[in-house]
Amino acid sequence: MSQIPWWGLPLVAVVFALAGAAAAHFVFTRNNALLTRARRDRQWYDERKEAYIRLLAAFEHATHRLRTSFDAGEKPPAALVYVDQVSPALMPVRLLASGPVRSAALAVHLQLERLHGEMNPAGVIGVQPQTHFRELLAQVPLVMQQFEAAIRDELGIVETPPKASLNGRAKLRGTSELTDQN
Repeated sequence: MSQIPWWGLPLVAVVFALAGAAAAHFVFTRNNALLTRARRDRQWYDERKEAYIRLLAAFEHATHRLRTSFDAGEKPPAALVYVDQVSPALMPVRLLASGPVRSAALAVHLQLERLHGEMNPAGVIGVQPQTHFRELLAQVPLVMQQFEAAIRDELGIVETPPKASLNGRAKLRGTSELTDQN
């Protein structure tokens, strides 16, 4: 007869079953936390990207409206009209953006706000309001470019596409070897 008590084998089975259940629960909880964090990070990224796109579109629309009114010889829209149109897109950016993006967005906003205001070049003799307006309008794309660069830095957007994965290269190599053999 063996020296193992009758309850030893069921006890070992229960201990290992509990250990397996605890390990499975730990793995499930960890995976769930990682997925939740990844989902939250993705949502945060998407919210910022959408806010930036809306603000860029609002700035482009305001700039286009200024150019067309200047080319037609009309007076630009009032500053309050501009602020009413841009504010809904600017507020989320002010709340969600990092410091450099927020600063760049406000720089574009201030430039466009100046263009929508009265063109008084500080009473400088020899400076015509039309020339001053044209110079300020020419600076808008440069300030917008700084805003776009700050967005790219914050969101990690690069100009080059991602490299092909190893599996993709192996598949391409495999197909080229097949065509070379034929």
